[in-house]
Amino acid sequence: MDLRKSRVLVAGSGKSGIGAANLLKKYGADITIYDGNEKLKPEDVLHKLDDGTGVKVVLGSLTPEIVETTDLMILSPGIAIDAPFVNQVREAGIPIWGEIELAYAASKGKLIAITGTNGKTTTTALVGEIMAAYYDKVNVVGNIGNPYTAAAGQSDEDTVTVAEVSSFQLEAVHTFHPNVSAVLNITPDHLNRHYTMECYTDCKMRVTQNQNPDEPVILNYEDSILRSYAPKLKNRIVWFSSKQKVNPGVYLDGEKICYQDEHGEIFVTTVHDTTLVGIHNTENIMAAIAISINMGVPVEVIREVIKKFQAVPHRIEYVRTLDDVIYYNDSKGTNTDASIKAIEAMERPTVLIAGGYDKKVSFDTWADAFGGKIKYLVLLGETAQQIAKTVRAKGFDHIVFAESLEETVRVSRELAKPGDAVLLSPACASWDMFDSYEQRGNLFKEYVNQL
Repeated sequence: MDLRKSRVLVAGSGKSGIGAANLLKKYGADITIYDGNEKLKPEDVLHKLDDGTGVKVVLGSLTPEIVETTDLMILSPGIAIDAPFVNQVREAGIPIWGEIELAYAASKGKLIAITGTNGKTTTTALVGEIMAAYYDKVNVVGNIGNPYTAAAGQSDEDTVTVAEVSSFQLEAVHTFHPNVSAVLNITPDHLNRHYTMECYTDCKMRVTQNQNPDEPVILNYEDSILRSYAPKLKNRIVWFSSKQKVNPGVYLDGEKICYQDEHGEIFVTTVHDTTLVGIHNTENIMAAIAISINMGVPVEVIREVIKKFQAVPHRIEYVRTLDDVIYYNDSKGTNTDASIKAIEAMERPTVLIAGGYDKKVSFDTWADAFGGKIKYLVLLGETAQQIAKTVRAKGFDHIVFAESLEETVRVSRELAKPGDAVLLSPACASWDMFDSYEQRGNLFKEYVNQL
């Protein structure tokens, strides 16, 4: 589609929608921004744009007249693909693109796309640093906080783009085509939006749908869903595994991390030559190695970057030690599997702060991971009662309820003894009480540092 002079309806006025509108403006498209929140003010939306001249803003309901004068809709990832107004547009025969579909159409160069339930941000950040150490022009974009649309227009044939992509973003892709893709793992998440694990899995695997047979997809061999899905893929599969040798792929051999393909085995690094902790981070490193080798980066460059790489904020992030109690911020643990990884990484008896937005998932497996390591559970948010019911059924009753995040910090300090840890790892999204997991994590750090 020629975006010039096209009448484009941008759904959503958040970061993704504004990024899309800014990009469309450069193409000379006729832009209307739509947001269902009628309490917003049009001028506030326009002030977010680099140039709001000529851009229309529609708030509240979407009228048939607007739909009839639309050639294309760009859908922000926070809006469900089956929302009523989206169905209205679809039934009118209007193409619907996701934000990353628009960005891909406008970008040049090579593309790496990384998805999965957990580990995306750490892996994307690490791959971004490895690429930047070898290639001259690198953009790190997507769910990591920098909209793909903001960087797409600045790319050229020499650019390498590293994109963290979510299932929400992948719902509305059509031609999106990575040179290398990666699916790190698939565990229950966002079932309030995707409804079934089959639908959620299919959304994740759409990252591979336009790749050629000789283009690699990096998969976790220890993920049973990915092993089962692999025969359906036409791509060249490169595995990573923390438990056994894989070929082609990256694997853990004692303390060594090695890569193997038809040319033989290559030693890359060891589990000690990194600041990242936990087996889940070892898996993230292995995925990054597989991606980077398949992007032509020399092993020596990969090794040096891994050695220097620091953990991303909000992912088992050390905050401070007070009275021999260590405080960790894992606000990015927005689902049960991510939170399990954080619990497993704790080496001290732990006071765990959890609870938040209800994504309609079970907490049984998460509760099983306590394993005598969790001393107290401090709960807040929509899921507090559901979590309490689950853990009590499993014989755990050291539970305290709190009304605010600040209160959870005060309570946790009272419960923790010297030699313990306090871990914020909610196992839930933040949207019931906060704008984002970043806001939740930053507030947690602020409250801890005020103690």
